Amino acid sequence: MTIPEDLLDEIRADATERGMSAYVAETLRFKRDRDRLLELADWLQEEHGPVTEDERVAALDELEDLDAEHERRRASGKHNAGEAA
Repeated sequence: MTIPEDLLDEIRADATERGMSAYVAETLRFKRDRDRLLELADWLQEEHGPVTEDERVAALDELEDLDAEHERRRASGKHNAGEAA
């Protein structure tokens, strides 16, 4: 496997705290998970058709609401795993 030297230098700088192996393993997991999500999205689109603009906007609005709720909980110190969302 050949990795461009400039990319390796950047990775080494980013990975110093946790180590190269941990950095590479995390990156590979992220890539694998992303590939699986893309596969799921393709399958869902084949089964149910493309996402409409209204559906996309609604999903993004819901994500913003979830992010805001998580931020409120983080700020108030409420982050117990057993709490309902």
